[in-house]
Amino acid sequence: MTHRLTSKDILALGFMTFALFVGAGNIIFPPMVGIQSGEHVWIAAFGFLITAVGLPVMTVIALARVGGGIDALSSPIGKAAGLLLATVCYLAVGPLFATPRTATVSFEVGIAPLTGDGALPLFIYSLIYFALVIGISLYPGKLLDTVGHFLAPLKIVALTILGLAALLWPAGGIAPATADYQRAAFSSGFVNGYLTMDTLGALVFGIVIVNAARSRGVEDAKLLTRYTMLAGVIAGVGLTLVYLSLFKLGSGSAGLVDQNANGAAILHAYVQQTFGGMGSFFLAALIFVACMVTAVGLTCACAEFFAQYLPLSYKTLVFILGLFSMVVSNLGLSHLIQISIPVLTAIYPPCIVLVVLSFTLKWWNKSSRIIAPTMLVSLLFGIVDAIKTTNFKDVLPLFSQHLPLADQGLSWLPPSLVMLVIAAVVDRAKGREHVAVHQ
Repeated sequence: MTHRLTSKDILALGFMTFALFVGAGNIIFPPMVGIQSGEHVWIAAFGFLITAVGLPVMTVIALARVGGGIDALSSPIGKAAGLLLATVCYLAVGPLFATPRTATVSFEVGIAPLTGDGALPLFIYSLIYFALVIGISLYPGKLLDTVGHFLAPLKIVALTILGLAALLWPAGGIAPATADYQRAAFSSGFVNGYLTMDTLGALVFGIVIVNAARSRGVEDAKLLTRYTMLAGVIAGVGLTLVYLSLFKLGSGSAGLVDQNANGAAILHAYVQQTFGGMGSFFLAALIFVACMVTAVGLTCACAEFFAQYLPLSYKTLVFILGLFSMVVSNLGLSHLIQISIPVLTAIYPPCIVLVVLSFTLKWWNKSSRIIAPTMLVSLLFGIVDAIKTTNFKDVLPLFSQHLPLADQGLSWLPPSLVMLVIAAVVDRAKGREHVAVHQ
């Protein structure tokens, strides 16, 4: 007897996937793109949606097709390389950067305006915050109930109110686009879309979504794939609607804040203007729930992943990861973000290559000939782009500044495509390997 999900459960799974994605970055980056891109807002929005919605949804679908996590997806590059990639991804979107960021951002938007930016309020807040995160993460089988049926709808209602407000009551005029957006609106939006970290998030959440469907008794691989894909598509539609309304909110807020303001400041100004004092409270609650759900998803995913490789139980790992994230969130976010930008810039390209090429496996005689070299090239150029974001950029040879698409932070793309073509030619020339079948 195969268990099927009810349509209510499928919706809840989609809402849960959506809620896992919409963390702090997703609410903060679009208004910034909106206000800075001025009259080019919809071209920039299009670029942003490709990396902030298209790639994550593709990633969820790619994981659904292999029926599991990043380790299953990375099998063409071999066990060791795949494990290394997975570990770096999990650490980056888990306890090192993304999880602590959820605490600090929700504190800065919601609590700091009331208590001031001191170390003590942040410490007390992070204690309470991570106690809740650990509490919910200890019971991953109940995620569909706690997140899918309860927290996610709360978040969706709040975002809908904000989105409708942005459409009905624009706050101020549109400012002319900044120089970057005048020059390259599409690719500026494209690169900003990957600051949301959602493609890495998707690599990590894929397994959480599959497991949530399994917790309802679905065992059939085809059904699991179908439900995970549906959840990805529902989440994608939701994300698109949220982003479009937040672009609109940002692009109409030029009269309220300076054009270089960060997303939190833009939202704060808009909500204050539109909803008055209640607005600040509303925004604080929204960001709190948004960040909390994302932190729970990340903690569950990381604990499940490391439990396979370390002699520690899932529950022990939840405590370790939660406490570690709490410590990091108190050590100062500015340092964290300084470290995270180069790390993300380096690991994003190989992850994108892995996801996109996973859809082409049937085209090749031997997929590892294609995927491994292309990922390697994208990683090397990703590292060059990463060094450019740090103080060591003078070490790089001069030609690295003038690579095609270097201005857009996409200098990894042309060489990766060249490598892909070379690898494809080699693969065709070598043909299929005749290996003795061993079961």
